[in-house]
Amino acid sequence: MSDKKENTIISTDADSDEFTLFNRVSSLIEQSRRAIYSHAASSTMFLFWNIGKCINENILENRRADYGKKIVSMLSTQLTEKYGRSFALRNLRRMMQFAEQFPDFEIVSTASTQLSWSHFIEILPLKTHEAKLFYLNEASSGLISVMQLREMISRKAYERKEIANTQISPSSQIPQGIFKDPYLFDILGIKDEYLEADLENTILMEIEKFFMEFGKGFSFVERQKRMILDGHDRYLDLLFYNRDLKRLVAVELKIGRFRAEHKGQMQLYLAWLDMHERKEWEESPIGLILCSESGRDELELLKLDRDGILVAEYWTALPPKEEFEQKIKTILSETRERMEQRKLQSSNS
Repeated sequence: MSDKKENTIISTDADSDEFTLFNRVSSLIEQSRRAIYSHAASSTMFLFWNIGKCINENILENRRADYGKKIVSMLSTQLTEKYGRSFALRNLRRMMQFAEQFPDFEIVSTASTQLSWSHFIEILPLKTHEAKLFYLNEASSGLISVMQLREMISRKAYERKEIANTQISPSSQIPQGIFKDPYLFDILGIKDEYLEADLENTILMEIEKFFMEFGKGFSFVERQKRMILDGHDRYLDLLFYNRDLKRLVAVELKIGRFRAEHKGQMQLYLAWLDMHERKEWEESPIGLILCSESGRDELELLKLDRDGILVAEYWTALPPKEEFEQKIKTILSETRERMEQRKLQSSNS
């Protein structure tokens, strides 16, 4: 009986050792595969960049447009016959764009270890260098797929970050690039008629989708955070933590237009959180007030960012693509114009 029990123990220990060894070896293989993939991706990006640079320099030396068209087409035919479809004419032109738009490969060297050529193809047509760098950083740091990147670009993530940034002055407690304006909550499937509680419940039920829109670095802490002030209970709608900023982020949801009294309510919540919830190694809490409509002139006068507060709209439904793009473009243009006027007034005073 004891021999059988001893054999069982030995067998169990052997199985455990075998399982541990399997996990260790598997880990080594996975690490090696990732390193090989990363090196291969980076080498491919550097090759494509070098090819584009070489072609651009050759065309520039000859200074003839007709020569450029002819030589690139001929080169594509030759390379495709020898090396395959990766060097088709359209792709060669993308390589030329790649080298032209990023003349220093170091700018994209880190991203090139994380992203595929298909990611870069999505980014090349963008109009500004700042937008290209924004999406490169978002895609590489978040390790998102090409489809997710395409969706992010179509939903104007960069432009909406820029709109939110225009609320943030040099003296602001809020870092640049944390929030967006507006937030697009169409992904949550909210119906036309809803209450604040409905919006809050939907966000929590669809928290994964919400974080895709809200941004990386956030984690959910609590809903209806209870605060006792002078013997009375007050409740904050949603409380998050941002690990990159090392600070609590309070979120209030409002149905309808932003009102000035919302500022005082959020200031009270932030002061309470700073006193009772903030750890000694954390930065002061900041607040986001989400409204279905906001008055930008009013927000500019209130200078909420100095108190660590930002107001953003949320849209539960999107207009057709062209109308959406034009609306975001108009809002961004108007906010940038306000920012330039503010700088001009500041320099004249």
